[in-house]
Amino acid sequence: MVYSFYQLLWLYMIYSFIGWCGEVAVAAVKRHRFVNRGAVSGPFCPIYGLGAAVVAVFFPELKGNPLFLFLGGMVVNTFVEYVTGRIMEMSLHKKWWDYSDQKFNLGGYVCLKTSVLWGICTVLMIYVLNPVFTGLVGLIPKLWGEIILWVLFGLLIVDFIGTVIAVWGLKKKNGRIDQIREGLGRTSKLLENTMTRRLQARMIKAYPNLEKEEKEDVFASGCGFYKLACLFFIGAFLGDITETVFCRFSMGRWMSRSSVVFGPFSIVWGLGCAMLTWILYRYREQSDRRLFLCGTILGGAYEYICSVFTEIVFGTVFWDYSKIPFNLGGRINLLYCFFWGFAAIIWMKGIYPFLSRWIEKIPVRIGKPLCMIMVFFMSVNIALSGLALDRYSKRHDGLPAKNAVGELMDDWFPDPYMEKVYPNIKFR
Repeated sequence: MVYSFYQLLWLYMIYSFIGWCGEVAVAAVKRHRFVNRGAVSGPFCPIYGLGAAVVAVFFPELKGNPLFLFLGGMVVNTFVEYVTGRIMEMSLHKKWWDYSDQKFNLGGYVCLKTSVLWGICTVLMIYVLNPVFTGLVGLIPKLWGEIILWVLFGLLIVDFIGTVIAVWGLKKKNGRIDQIREGLGRTSKLLENTMTRRLQARMIKAYPNLEKEEKEDVFASGCGFYKLACLFFIGAFLGDITETVFCRFSMGRWMSRSSVVFGPFSIVWGLGCAMLTWILYRYREQSDRRLFLCGTILGGAYEYICSVFTEIVFGTVFWDYSKIPFNLGGRINLLYCFFWGFAAIIWMKGIYPFLSRWIEKIPVRIGKPLCMIMVFFMSVNIALSGLALDRYSKRHDGLPAKNAVGELMDDWFPDPYMEKVYPNIKFR
Protein backbone atom coordinates (compact mmCIF):
# COMPACT_ATOMS: atom_id res chain seq x y z
CA MET A 1 0.00 0.00 0.00
CA VAL A 2 1.28 3.46 -0.93
CA TYR A 3 0.22 6.08 1.61
CA SER A 4 -0.66 9.62 0.55
CA PHE A 5 1.10 12.61 2.05
CA TYR A 6 -2.08 13.42 3.99
CA GLN A 7 -2.11 9.93 5.53
CA LEU A 8 1.61 10.11 6.37
CA LEU A 9 1.09 13.34 8.28
CA TRP A 10 -1.73 11.79 10.28
CA LEU A 11 0.35 8.70 11.04
CA TYR A 12 3.19 10.96 12.19
CA MET A 13 0.95 12.80 14.65
CA ILE A 14 -0.82 9.65 15.87
CA TYR A 15 2.38 7.74 16.59
CA SER A 16 4.03 10.80 18.13
CA PHE A 17 1.16 10.88 20.63
CA ILE A 18 1.21 7.10 21.20
CA GLY A 19 4.96 7.24 21.75
CA TRP A 20 4.54 10.02 24.30
CA CYS A 21 1.89 7.99 26.15
CA GLY A 22 4.18 4.97 26.22
CA GLU A 23 7.15 6.98 27.51
CA VAL A 24 5.03 8.60 30.21
CA ALA A 25 3.62 5.23 31.28
CA VAL A 26 7.10 3.68 31.56
CA ALA A 27 8.41 6.68 33.50
CA ALA A 28 5.38 6.54 35.82
CA VAL A 29 6.03 2.87 36.61
CA LYS A 30 9.72 3.51 37.30
CA ARG A 31 9.42 6.76 39.26
CA HIS A 32 5.86 6.43 40.63
CA ARG A 33 4.94 9.89 39.39
CA PHE A 34 4.06 11.73 36.18
CA VAL A 35 7.07 12.76 34.08
CA ASN A 36 6.77 14.44 30.68
CA ARG A 37 9.21 12.37 28.62
CA GLY A 38 8.65 14.22 25.36
CA ALA A 39 11.30 16.30 23.61
CA VAL A 40 8.71 19.10 23.57
CA SER A 41 6.27 20.34 26.19
CA GLY A 42 3.15 18.98 24.50
CA PRO A 43 1.97 15.36 24.43
CA PHE A 44 4.20 14.34 21.51
CA CYS A 45 7.43 12.38 20.99
CA PRO A 46 8.48 13.34 17.44
CA ILE A 47 11.02 10.51 17.17
CA TYR A 48 8.18 7.97 17.26
CA GLY A 49 6.28 9.87 14.58
CA LEU A 50 9.41 9.96 12.43
CA GLY A 51 9.91 6.22 12.90
CA ALA A 52 6.29 5.55 11.94
CA ALA A 53 6.61 7.69 8.81
CA VAL A 54 9.78 5.79 7.85
CA VAL A 55 7.96 2.46 8.27
CA ALA A 56 4.96 3.65 6.21
CA VAL A 57 7.17 4.88 3.36
CA PHE A 58 9.84 2.19 3.18
CA PHE A 59 8.29 -1.13 4.20
CA PRO A 60 4.81 -1.81 2.71
CA GLU A 61 6.51 -3.69 -0.13
CA LEU A 62 7.86 -6.24 2.40
CA LYS A 63 4.43 -7.12 3.74
CA GLY A 64 4.61 -10.55 2.16
CA ASN A 65 7.70 -11.53 4.18
CA PRO A 66 7.34 -10.96 7.96
CA LEU A 67 10.95 -11.96 8.72
CA PHE A 68 12.46 -9.48 6.28
CA LEU A 69 9.92 -6.89 7.42
CA PHE A 70 11.10 -7.37 11.00
CA LEU A 71 14.80 -7.19 10.05
CA GLY A 72 14.30 -4.21 7.76
CA GLY A 73 12.33 -2.26 10.36
CA MET A 74 14.89 -3.12 13.01
CA VAL A 75 17.91 -1.99 10.96
CA VAL A 76 16.51 1.08 9.19
CA ASN A 77 14.77 2.53 12.26
CA THR A 78 17.92 1.97 14.32
CA PHE A 79 19.80 3.97 11.69
CA VAL A 80 17.21 6.76 11.81
CA GLU A 81 17.21 6.80 15.62
CA TYR A 82 21.00 7.04 15.73
CA VAL A 83 21.24 9.86 13.20
CA THR A 84 18.36 11.75 14.87
CA GLY A 85 19.99 11.39 18.28
CA ARG A 86 23.32 12.69 17.00
CA ILE A 87 21.74 15.65 15.19
CA MET A 88 19.60 16.63 18.19
CA GLU A 89 22.57 16.49 20.54
CA MET A 90 24.72 18.46 18.13
CA SER A 91 22.12 21.16 17.48
CA LEU A 92 20.50 21.45 20.92
CA HIS A 93 23.55 20.42 23.00
CA LYS A 94 21.43 17.96 24.92
CA LYS A 95 21.11 14.18 24.79
CA TRP A 96 17.38 13.41 24.76
CA TRP A 97 17.81 9.69 25.44
CA ASP A 98 20.72 7.62 26.64
CA TYR A 99 21.10 3.84 26.42
CA SER A 100 24.61 3.80 27.87
CA ASP A 101 23.46 1.54 30.69
CA GLN A 102 22.06 -1.00 28.21
CA LYS A 103 24.01 -3.90 26.74
CA PHE A 104 25.10 -3.73 23.09
CA ASN A 105 24.65 0.03 22.74
CA LEU A 106 26.34 2.40 20.31
CA GLY A 107 27.31 5.64 21.97
CA GLY A 108 24.14 5.52 24.05
CA TYR A 109 22.07 6.53 21.00
CA VAL A 110 20.84 3.04 20.10
CA CYS A 111 20.91 -0.39 21.69
CA LEU A 112 19.95 -3.94 20.75
CA LYS A 113 16.84 -4.01 22.93
CA THR A 114 15.25 -0.95 21.33
CA SER A 115 16.32 -2.13 17.86
CA VAL A 116 14.45 -5.40 18.36
CA LEU A 117 11.47 -3.40 19.62
CA TRP A 118 11.59 -1.30 16.43
CA GLY A 119 11.43 -4.51 14.39
CA ILE A 120 8.42 -5.84 16.30
CA CYS A 121 6.62 -2.50 16.03
CA THR A 122 7.29 -2.39 12.28
CA VAL A 123 5.53 -5.73 11.81
CA LEU A 124 2.59 -4.64 13.98
CA MET A 125 2.25 -1.31 12.18
CA ILE A 126 2.27 -2.77 8.67
CA TYR A 127 -0.10 -5.65 9.41
CA VAL A 128 -2.46 -4.18 12.02
CA LEU A 129 -2.09 -0.61 13.23
CA ASN A 130 -1.58 1.38 10.01
CA PRO A 131 -4.65 -0.09 8.25
CA VAL A 132 -6.75 0.68 11.35
CA PHE A 133 -5.49 4.24 11.74
CA THR A 134 -5.74 5.12 8.05
CA GLY A 135 -9.28 3.70 8.06
CA LEU A 136 -10.22 5.94 10.99
CA VAL A 137 -8.57 8.95 9.35
CA GLY A 138 -10.63 8.24 6.24
CA LEU A 139 -13.79 8.76 8.29
CA ILE A 140 -12.81 12.38 8.99
CA PRO A 141 -14.00 14.87 6.32
CA LYS A 142 -10.94 15.90 4.29
CA LEU A 143 -11.32 19.62 4.99
CA TRP A 144 -11.65 19.12 8.73
CA GLY A 145 -8.76 16.67 8.69
CA GLU A 146 -6.49 19.20 7.00
CA ILE A 147 -7.50 21.95 9.42
CA ILE A 148 -6.78 19.71 12.42
CA LEU A 149 -3.37 18.79 10.97
CA TRP A 150 -2.47 22.43 10.35
CA VAL A 151 -3.38 23.30 13.93
CA LEU A 152 -1.48 20.36 15.41
CA PHE A 153 1.65 20.96 13.37
CA GLY A 154 1.50 24.68 14.13
CA LEU A 155 1.36 23.96 17.86
CA LEU A 156 4.15 21.39 17.52
CA ILE A 157 6.42 23.84 15.69
CA VAL A 158 5.80 26.61 18.24
CA ASP A 159 6.39 24.11 21.04
CA PHE A 160 9.64 22.92 19.45
CA ILE A 161 10.93 26.49 19.00
CA GLY A 162 10.14 27.18 22.65
CA THR A 163 12.00 24.02 23.67
CA VAL A 164 15.06 25.05 21.64
CA ILE A 165 15.07 28.49 23.26
CA ALA A 166 14.73 26.92 26.70
CA VAL A 167 17.61 24.51 26.07
CA TRP A 168 19.83 27.28 24.81
CA GLY A 169 18.91 29.33 27.84
CA LEU A 170 19.87 26.42 30.10
CA LYS A 171 23.18 26.08 28.31
CA LYS A 172 23.74 29.82 28.70
CA LYS A 173 23.04 29.56 32.41
CA ASN A 174 25.42 26.65 32.82
CA GLY A 175 28.06 28.45 30.78
CA ARG A 176 28.31 31.42 33.16
CA ILE A 177 32.04 30.85 33.67
CA ASP A 178 32.61 31.23 29.93
CA GLN A 179 30.67 34.50 30.01
CA ILE A 180 32.83 35.82 32.84
CA ARG A 181 35.93 34.84 30.89
CA GLU A 182 34.65 36.62 27.81
CA GLY A 183 33.81 39.71 29.86
CA LEU A 184 37.31 39.80 31.32
CA GLY A 185 38.70 39.55 27.81
CA ARG A 186 36.67 42.55 26.68
CA THR A 187 37.79 44.52 29.72
CA SER A 188 41.39 43.66 28.97
CA LYS A 189 41.03 44.98 25.44
CA LEU A 190 39.57 48.26 26.71
CA LEU A 191 42.49 48.70 29.09
CA GLU A 192 45.03 48.05 26.36
CA ASN A 193 46.83 51.35 25.57
CA THR A 194 48.71 52.64 22.60
CA MET A 195 52.10 51.71 24.07
CA THR A 196 51.06 48.07 24.46
CA ARG A 197 49.83 47.84 20.87
CA ARG A 198 53.07 49.37 19.57
CA LEU A 199 55.10 46.96 21.68
CA GLN A 200 53.13 44.01 20.27
CA ALA A 201 53.65 45.27 16.72
CA ARG A 202 57.41 45.58 17.30
CA MET A 203 57.65 42.10 18.80
CA ILE A 204 55.75 40.58 15.88
CA LYS A 205 57.98 42.41 13.42
CA ALA A 206 61.11 41.22 15.19
CA TYR A 207 59.80 37.66 15.66
CA PRO A 208 57.40 36.87 12.78
CA ASN A 209 56.96 33.28 14.02
CA LEU A 210 54.93 34.64 16.94
CA GLU A 211 52.26 35.93 14.59
CA LYS A 212 52.39 32.75 12.54
CA GLU A 213 51.79 30.58 15.59
CA GLU A 214 48.98 32.79 16.81
CA LYS A 215 47.15 33.05 13.48
CA GLU A 216 47.88 29.57 12.17
CA ASP A 217 44.68 27.87 11.15
CA VAL A 218 44.30 24.33 9.80
CA PHE A 219 41.87 23.83 6.96
CA ALA A 220 39.14 21.25 7.65
CA SER A 221 40.49 20.17 11.02
CA GLY A 222 38.61 17.54 13.02
CA CYS A 223 35.38 16.27 11.47
CA GLY A 224 33.59 19.48 10.50
CA PHE A 225 31.76 20.72 7.42
CA TYR A 226 34.78 21.27 5.18
CA LYS A 227 36.31 17.89 6.01
CA LEU A 228 33.04 16.08 5.33
CA ALA A 229 32.46 18.05 2.12
CA CYS A 230 35.92 17.10 0.83
CA LEU A 231 35.33 13.46 1.76
CA PHE A 232 31.99 13.57 -0.07
CA PHE A 233 33.65 14.64 -3.33
CA ILE A 234 36.52 12.18 -2.96
CA GLY A 235 34.17 9.33 -2.04
CA ALA A 236 31.79 10.15 -4.90
CA PHE A 237 34.65 10.08 -7.41
CA LEU A 238 36.41 6.99 -6.04
CA GLY A 239 33.08 5.16 -5.69
CA ASP A 240 32.21 5.78 -9.32
CA ILE A 241 35.66 4.60 -10.46
CA THR A 242 35.47 1.51 -8.23
CA GLU A 243 32.05 0.49 -9.55
CA THR A 244 33.12 1.12 -13.14
CA VAL A 245 36.18 -1.11 -12.77
CA PHE A 246 34.12 -3.75 -10.93
CA CYS A 247 31.56 -3.84 -13.76
CA ARG A 248 34.36 -4.15 -16.31
CA PHE A 249 35.75 -7.29 -14.67
CA SER A 250 32.43 -8.82 -13.54
CA MET A 251 30.36 -8.08 -16.68
CA GLY A 252 33.09 -7.77 -19.28
CA ARG A 253 32.25 -4.23 -20.41
CA TRP A 254 32.76 -0.62 -19.43
CA MET A 255 29.66 1.27 -18.33
CA SER A 256 28.86 4.50 -16.55
CA ARG A 257 28.05 4.21 -12.86
CA SER A 258 27.60 7.93 -12.27
CA SER A 259 24.63 9.34 -10.36
CA VAL A 260 24.75 12.74 -12.05
CA VAL A 261 24.74 14.02 -15.61
CA PHE A 262 28.09 15.80 -15.34
CA GLY A 263 31.22 14.05 -14.16
CA PRO A 264 32.10 10.63 -12.72
CA PHE A 265 30.43 11.01 -9.33
CA SER A 266 28.37 8.47 -7.40
CA ILE A 267 26.24 10.39 -4.91
CA VAL A 268 25.43 7.24 -2.91
CA TRP A 269 29.13 6.59 -2.34
CA GLY A 270 29.90 10.24 -1.59
CA LEU A 271 27.12 10.58 0.98
CA GLY A 272 28.05 7.16 2.35
CA CYS A 273 31.68 8.19 2.92
CA ALA A 274 30.70 11.47 4.55
CA MET A 275 27.99 9.94 6.72
CA LEU A 276 30.07 6.91 7.67
CA THR A 277 32.90 9.21 8.73
CA TRP A 278 30.56 11.47 10.70
CA ILE A 279 29.01 8.52 12.53
CA LEU A 280 32.14 6.43 13.13
CA TYR A 281 34.63 9.25 13.75
CA ARG A 282 34.32 9.00 17.52
CA TYR A 283 34.65 5.19 17.33
CA ARG A 284 37.63 5.12 14.95
CA GLU A 285 40.01 3.82 17.64
CA GLN A 286 37.77 0.90 18.58
CA SER A 287 38.15 -2.73 17.46
CA ASP A 288 37.82 -3.85 13.85
CA ARG A 289 34.99 -6.17 14.84
CA ARG A 290 32.91 -3.30 16.20
CA LEU A 291 33.59 -1.16 13.13
CA PHE A 292 32.65 -4.07 10.86
CA LEU A 293 29.33 -4.60 12.65
CA CYS A 294 28.50 -0.89 12.58
CA GLY A 295 29.46 -0.58 8.92
CA THR A 296 27.41 -3.63 7.93
CA ILE A 297 24.24 -2.45 9.67
CA LEU A 298 24.50 1.26 8.94
CA GLY A 299 25.67 0.75 5.35
CA GLY A 300 22.82 -1.65 4.60
CA ALA A 301 20.25 0.70 6.12
CA TYR A 302 21.68 3.65 4.21
CA GLU A 303 21.64 1.80 0.88
CA TYR A 304 18.05 0.64 1.45
CA ILE A 305 16.90 4.19 2.23
CA CYS A 306 18.66 5.54 -0.87
CA SER A 307 17.02 2.89 -3.05
CA VAL A 308 13.50 3.66 -1.86
CA PHE A 309 14.09 7.42 -1.96
CA THR A 310 15.31 7.46 -5.56
CA GLU A 311 12.42 5.26 -6.68
CA ILE A 312 9.84 7.48 -4.95
CA VAL A 313 11.36 10.74 -6.19
CA PHE A 314 12.48 9.77 -9.69
CA GLY A 315 10.27 6.75 -10.37
CA THR A 316 13.33 4.74 -11.37
CA VAL A 317 15.38 1.85 -9.96
CA PHE A 318 19.13 2.41 -10.09
CA TRP A 319 20.13 -1.04 -8.83
CA ASP A 320 18.37 -4.36 -8.31
CA TYR A 321 19.79 -7.27 -6.28
CA SER A 322 16.79 -9.56 -6.73
CA LYS A 323 18.97 -12.25 -8.32
CA ILE A 324 21.50 -12.23 -5.47
CA PRO A 325 20.77 -14.54 -2.48
CA PHE A 326 19.70 -13.07 0.86
CA ASN A 327 18.41 -9.81 -0.62
CA LEU A 328 15.84 -7.49 0.92
CA GLY A 329 13.33 -6.46 -1.72
CA GLY A 330 16.14 -6.35 -4.27
CA ARG A 331 17.39 -3.16 -2.63
CA ILE A 332 20.17 -4.59 -0.48
CA ASN A 333 21.73 -8.00 0.01
CA LEU A 334 23.79 -9.64 2.72
CA LEU A 335 26.99 -9.85 0.64
CA TYR A 336 27.05 -6.14 -0.16
CA CYS A 337 26.18 -5.32 3.47
CA PHE A 338 29.34 -7.21 4.41
CA PHE A 339 31.17 -5.07 1.85
CA TRP A 340 29.97 -2.01 3.77
CA GLY A 341 31.37 -3.58 6.95
CA PHE A 342 34.79 -4.22 5.43
CA ALA A 343 34.71 -0.77 3.83
CA ALA A 344 34.13 0.78 7.27
CA ILE A 345 37.29 -0.87 8.64
CA ILE A 346 39.43 -0.04 5.60
CA TRP A 347 38.09 3.52 5.48
CA MET A 348 38.41 4.45 9.16
CA LYS A 349 41.68 2.62 9.84
CA GLY A 350 43.52 3.19 6.57
CA ILE A 351 42.09 5.53 3.96
CA TYR A 352 40.50 8.21 6.14
CA PRO A 353 43.62 9.05 8.23
CA PHE A 354 45.66 9.36 5.02
CA LEU A 355 43.11 11.56 3.26
CA SER A 356 42.52 13.62 6.39
CA ARG A 357 46.20 14.52 6.67
CA TRP A 358 46.36 15.60 3.02
CA ILE A 359 43.12 17.59 3.21
CA GLU A 360 44.40 19.50 6.23
CA LYS A 361 47.54 20.47 4.29
CA ILE A 362 45.47 22.55 1.86
CA PRO A 363 45.93 26.29 2.60
CA VAL A 364 42.87 27.83 4.21
CA ARG A 365 42.67 30.67 1.66
CA ILE A 366 42.49 28.09 -1.15
CA GLY A 367 40.59 25.26 0.53
CA LYS A 368 37.50 27.11 1.73
CA PRO A 369 36.67 28.96 -1.53
CA LEU A 370 37.42 25.84 -3.59
CA CYS A 371 35.22 23.73 -1.33
CA MET A 372 32.30 26.16 -1.63
CA ILE A 373 32.68 26.25 -5.43
CA MET A 374 32.54 22.44 -5.52
CA VAL A 375 29.47 22.43 -3.27
CA PHE A 376 27.74 24.89 -5.61
CA PHE A 377 28.74 22.85 -8.68
CA MET A 378 27.48 19.59 -7.17
CA SER A 379 24.22 21.21 -6.00
CA VAL A 380 23.52 22.44 -9.56
CA ASN A 381 24.63 19.07 -10.94
CA ILE A 382 22.24 17.17 -8.67
CA ALA A 383 19.36 19.54 -9.45
CA LEU A 384 19.90 19.20 -13.21
CA SER A 385 20.20 15.42 -12.86
CA GLY A 386 16.87 15.29 -11.04
CA LEU A 387 15.15 17.36 -13.74
CA ALA A 388 16.76 15.30 -16.50
CA LEU A 389 15.72 12.01 -14.89
CA ASP A 390 12.18 13.29 -14.44
CA ARG A 391 11.93 14.14 -18.13
CA TYR A 392 13.61 10.85 -19.08
CA SER A 393 10.96 8.97 -17.12
CA LYS A 394 8.11 11.01 -18.63
CA ARG A 395 9.47 10.55 -22.16
CA HIS A 396 9.48 6.82 -21.45
CA ASP A 397 5.76 7.11 -20.61
CA GLY A 398 5.12 9.13 -23.77
CA LEU A 399 4.43 12.43 -21.99
CA PRO A 400 5.49 15.62 -23.81
CA ALA A 401 7.23 18.57 -22.12
CA LYS A 402 4.74 21.03 -20.62
CA ASN A 403 7.04 24.02 -20.09
CA ALA A 404 10.32 25.61 -21.15
CA VAL A 405 12.31 23.73 -18.49
CA GLY A 406 11.06 20.38 -19.78
CA GLU A 407 11.90 21.34 -23.37
CA LEU A 408 15.36 22.42 -22.25
CA MET A 409 15.93 19.06 -20.53
CA ASP A 410 14.82 17.28 -23.72
CA ASP A 411 17.35 19.27 -25.76
CA TRP A 412 20.26 19.03 -23.32
CA PHE A 413 19.75 15.45 -22.15
CA PRO A 414 18.08 13.33 -24.87
CA ASP A 415 17.52 9.59 -24.52
CA PRO A 416 20.89 8.50 -26.04
CA TYR A 417 22.75 10.69 -23.55
CA MET A 418 20.70 9.43 -20.58
CA GLU A 419 21.09 5.80 -21.69
CA LYS A 420 24.85 6.30 -21.72
CA VAL A 421 24.95 7.89 -18.25
CA TYR A 422 22.38 5.51 -16.70
CA PRO A 423 22.69 2.21 -18.61
CA ASN A 424 21.10 0.07 -15.85
CA ILE A 425 18.14 2.28 -15.06
CA LYS A 426 14.70 0.64 -14.80
CA PHE A 427 11.31 2.35 -14.84
CA ARG A 428 8.34 1.31 -12.70
